[in-house]
Amino acid sequence: MNDTSIIIPLYNEEIRIDYCFNIIIKLLKRKEKKFKEIIFVNDGSTDKSKNKVLEFIKRVKKKNFNTKLKLISYSKNKGKGYALKRGILSSKSDWILTCDLDMSVLPEQYLIWSRRKLIKDINYAYIASRNHKKSKVKSKFLRRRLGDIFRLILFILFNIRILDTQCGFKVYHKNYAKYLFKKMKTTRYTHDVEIILILKNIGIIVKELPVKWKHHSGSKINIITDSLKMLLDLFILRLRLSLDD
Repeated sequence: MNDTSIIIPLYNEEIRIDYCFNIIIKLLKRKEKKFKEIIFVNDGSTDKSKNKVLEFIKRVKKKNFNTKLKLISYSKNKGKGYALKRGILSSKSDWILTCDLDMSVLPEQYLIWSRRKLIKDINYAYIASRNHKKSKVKSKFLRRRLGDIFRLILFILFNIRILDTQCGFKVYHKNYAKYLFKKMKTTRYTHDVEIILILKNIGIIVKELPVKWKHHSGSKINIITDSLKMLLDLFILRLRLSLDD
């Protein structure tokens, strides 16, 4: 468990990115040396995000931490799913943690899971579940109700019974992770759903783990319009899978 990569996708995050940097510095100062590398993936940002990441990497390099920081960047915005794919395919660790830049779940959660030996079987994928009975979640009422509707739709369309597919805090093992993301075709809203379906098809068990999650303001996601876009993407995914069958 000492060989782990963190993948952090980002798009136009210059306002919120300093908070992420502060969290990472605290993480690197901990005695638990579990992280081999942290990979930022700049998904075609048009603001100063890329430059801020490059400056942060230079700053961290001078402190001689054991963790290597890296930036993957490209000019055209292609979606979070694509950004995660690029990061995971370039990772060099045994375990891979995906983490949202807003740090709604702190990376220390991974260390807590490790200490409690909740992550150990390489034939499992581990995902943070905001609906786990032991989770501590601070979120708005509307977000929770839309989540309930989303779970019902996933059950109807795909027979998915997982309580929370959409939390960005997930852990994969290298034995299947790169194959998994090479297989994934969805690059935007529903990539999490396709990942769950592929995991099921290749015999990897998904285990939901309790998490401490807090909503942070500043997200570029519009909870109404993007929910409608996600719904459309779900039907497109269902249609594509039906044609593949």
